[in-house]
Amino acid sequence: MKNEEYEVLHAEGSRPVKMWTRGVPVEEAAKKQLRNTATLPFIYKHIAVMPDVHLGKGSTIGSVIPTLGAVIPAAVGVDIGCGMMAAKTTLTANDLPDNLGPLRSAIECAIPHGMSPKTRGGQRGRDEGSWHTPPAVVDAAWLQLKDEFDAICLKTPKLKNTNNYRHLGTLGSGNHFIEVCLDEQGAVWFMLHSGSRGVGNAIGTHFIELAKQDMRTHFINLPDQDLAYLAEGTQHYDDYVEAVGWAQRFARNNREVMMQNLIAAVRTVIHKPFQTHVEAVNCHHNYVQKEHHFGKDVLVTRKGAVSARAGELGIIPGSMGAKSFIVRGKGNAESFHSCSHGAGRTMSRTEAKRRFNQEDQIRATEGVECRKDANVIDEIPMAYKDIDAVMLAQRELVDVVHILKQVVCVKG
Repeated sequence: MKNEEYEVLHAEGSRPVKMWTRGVPVEEAAKKQLRNTATLPFIYKHIAVMPDVHLGKGSTIGSVIPTLGAVIPAAVGVDIGCGMMAAKTTLTANDLPDNLGPLRSAIECAIPHGMSPKTRGGQRGRDEGSWHTPPAVVDAAWLQLKDEFDAICLKTPKLKNTNNYRHLGTLGSGNHFIEVCLDEQGAVWFMLHSGSRGVGNAIGTHFIELAKQDMRTHFINLPDQDLAYLAEGTQHYDDYVEAVGWAQRFARNNREVMMQNLIAAVRTVIHKPFQTHVEAVNCHHNYVQKEHHFGKDVLVTRKGAVSARAGELGIIPGSMGAKSFIVRGKGNAESFHSCSHGAGRTMSRTEAKRRFNQEDQIRATEGVECRKDANVIDEIPMAYKDIDAVMLAQRELVDVVHILKQVVCVKG
C-alpha cells in the first residue's frame, strides 16, 4: 500500500511499518528485520523507516522504534549517542589556504582518532585513539559526568575499567569523521561525527547480554535474539535507562570537546580572527528517549535517525566526498518527528574493499583533502546510497537549510 509520502509494509500479527523509501533501494534482509521488529507486542502504533535504511544488528539502521513498557538495547546499539555536530563560522572560502594539507595535519594532531596509538602534539596515545594526558577542556567536561558515572559503576563495577575519561574528546574510527565544509554561499563550516566511544560500547554490550539472559530466564522466544528487551519495572530496565542516558550525555559532551579542539587547531593555521557557533547543531542519531506521540508518553528509539520536530535543526551527512545537509524538521507526526541520519550503506565494508581499489578512492574524493589510502576504501562514496535520492524520499520530513561540501575530511 502506498500514499504520497510512504509505503506501508505489513506482516501478519505485527504493527505496520511505514517506509519513507520511495525511489531508494531497500534490501530484502532489511525488510525481514523490520517485520521481525514489528511483531514485538510492545511496539506503539507503527515503526517509521527512513530512506537510508539498511541491515543492522537485530533491527535495521535507519528505523524509528516507539515502545510502551520495554526497550530493546540492541536497537539503541553499542555506539550509544552517536551523532553529529556542525558549526558555521564567519570565515569564507577565500580565507582558506591554497594548500589544505597543513590544516588537515593540524586537526589530526589536535584530536585523537583511529584504532591505534598515534602521536598527539608530542604525546603518544595510550591505546586506540585515546589521550595520554587529557587537556584542560577534557578535565572540565569530565567533571560534569564523573559523579553519575561513579554511581553507575557501583551497580556495574566492570564499567570502571573501560575507556571513558581518556576517550572524551576523541573521534574513533569507521564512519566517524571531522570535516571542514563550504556551504552554498561559500561560508566555512566545521562538522564532526562521533559518539560515546569505548564506555558507550561497554554499556551497550553489557545490557544487550542482560536482555538476552532475561529472555532465556522467562522462556521468551523471539524472531531474532538481538531483539531481546528489558521490561519496564525491572531492575535491569531501570539500570539501563540510567546508564544509556549518561552515555548519551557523554556523547554530546564528546562532540562539544572535539569541536572546541577543532576550532583551536584551525586557529593555528588560519590567523585571521573568526567567530564560530554562528549556527550550531548537536544531534544524536543512535539513542532512546521519552517523547509524547499520538496522545501517549512513549520511549522512542532512533537507530540511525534524527529528531526532526517542527523548526528543529538537524544534520544529514553524505558519504566521504559527497555533499551534506543542514535541515529543519517539519514535525511529521507519522515519522514520529524523525528524518534520516545519512545516506545509508548499500554494501558491507568487506564488499566495498572487494569491489573498489585505491584508484577508485582517489577519483571519488577528488578535490577533498583527505586520506586516499587502501585502509579507507570501505568508506568510498559508492558504498553508500545516492544522497539526492535519500533527500527526495524524505521531502515531507525536512526542509533543506544549507548544502555543505567538504574540502577537508579527517577519518580514523
